[in-house]
Amino acid sequence: MAARIDRLPLVEKQLLHAASVIGKDVPFALLQAIAELPEAELRRALAHLQGAEFLYETSLFPDLEYTFKHALTHEVSYGSLLQRRRRTLHARIMDAIEALYAGRLNEHVERLSHHGVRGEVWDRALKYLRQAGGKAVDRSANQEAAVWFEQGLDVLKHLPERRENTEQAIDLRLDMRNPLLSLGEFARLFDYLREAERLAAALGDQRRLGRVFGYLASFFNVMADYDRAIDSGERALAIAEAIQDVNVQVLADFYLGVTYFFRGEYPRSMNYYRRTIESLRGDLIQQRFGLQGLPAVFARGYLAQSLAELGQFADGIPFGNEALRIAEVANHPYSQILADYTVGYLYLRKGDLETAARLLEHGLILCRATDIQLLFPYVASFLGHAYALLGRLHEAAPLLERAVEAELSTKMKFMGSVWVGFLGEAHLLAGRLHDAAELGRRALDLSRAHKERGYEAWTLRLLGNIASQRERPEFDHAEGHYREAMRLGVALGMRPLQAHCHLGLGKLYRRTGKRDQAQEHLTTATAMYREMGMRFWLAQSERD
Repeated sequence: MAARIDRLPLVEKQLLHAASVIGKDVPFALLQAIAELPEAELRRALAHLQGAEFLYETSLFPDLEYTFKHALTHEVSYGSLLQRRRRTLHARIMDAIEALYAGRLNEHVERLSHHGVRGEVWDRALKYLRQAGGKAVDRSANQEAAVWFEQGLDVLKHLPERRENTEQAIDLRLDMRNPLLSLGEFARLFDYLREAERLAAALGDQRRLGRVFGYLASFFNVMADYDRAIDSGERALAIAEAIQDVNVQVLADFYLGVTYFFRGEYPRSMNYYRRTIESLRGDLIQQRFGLQGLPAVFARGYLAQSLAELGQFADGIPFGNEALRIAEVANHPYSQILADYTVGYLYLRKGDLETAARLLEHGLILCRATDIQLLFPYVASFLGHAYALLGRLHEAAPLLERAVEAELSTKMKFMGSVWVGFLGEAHLLAGRLHDAAELGRRALDLSRAHKERGYEAWTLRLLGNIASQRERPEFDHAEGHYREAMRLGVALGMRPLQAHCHLGLGKLYRRTGKRDQAQEHLTTATAMYREMGMRFWLAQSERD
């Protein structure tokens, strides 16, 4: 192949070399811009290259385009160029793209990035690399986004040490946060955030430092290190208030709300979500503020979840509907998945299982169509739990098992007790009490280790169900678990959890012949279910 190329007339050989630097696919307009040949001579040379089966036309409309006949032809032609000549051509191609497509450069940022790096036009290459990464993030192509941003960090090594370049070094590390979080690459993420913190502190850049603390709060939430999450979130909030920066405030408010939700402090979490909602009006509703998705969706979705834990379903549903609507208008996969699973969670707690399953099935489809690994365990576990309660155990088990596996493989620590507990409940419904008890104990250990008091209460209720449903009910254990769960539920205001404990105690006392106590708890459960509109559970309590 090299010999065939070398035997070409000089003009055609140079043209083939130029085409190989453009890439495997060669727009005529771009080749014409760098070839420095009269159009008639250019077209003759291209006709000869086609006749010799080096190139062929692939498109006439809307623009004429050629491609290399074989990948080997492209590789050999490009490889035969001297490095200096390649670099010069790449830089010229970058100039030509900017001139030819001046009005729509965003369509060509990937190509501009490639030629900028190969042409060693470092400052412009960096600009286009960040834009290419941002485009990839917008369509949830997280692996691709991480590659673009990492190339940007490599390019920065070739630029002089000036303040603006240090600022870019911080921003690129913050850009890496969303892709790496979605991909579950937490160790790399933490390293980038710590380096960004060091650089921002050295510059005295409070705005960037505030963003770093906000992202660290998110990271510590994922690691279930809620004390450090609160510390980072409060530091971010203090900076936001000092410099009056709405971007940092939105980050701090949202992640502090998430932290207190995981700790079971639902009213406190709701204060932060409501403040986020109040902050985001008009055009701000559709802004991401550097997050994986829209904070306007996140705040409403998590507020709906908090209200669900308190049994305030009628108040939560409008917020859930708003979250779904905003995410649908934005047509952003991450936001849509989060809306699906948070609102699905509300309906799951309410007992409206068909609605929950419909929302969660849509979220699962989106998860599978993207590489958003971070949200898969939520959607899979909640959907699996809905299927289990609907009696679709053969569909529930694989989803719940995969959610638990994802939690282990990605090293996420928060909410692990929920996913393990849901799998335990599915085993209980399938009659596998030994497996259910083992998973229940594991879920309890996780919730207590991470100080997730709300999830601890749900797990204690599960252990009460397991103990009460054995062939010979373990009365003391069951009663103890229910009452401990009830104590936590009352302290945290978790009325659905309390109602379930009353139902469990009522069934337990009836099995052991304590009719008066059984009736008292069943009556209380029925009244609470009716008041909260939990019809699925109301039917069960009335039947019992």
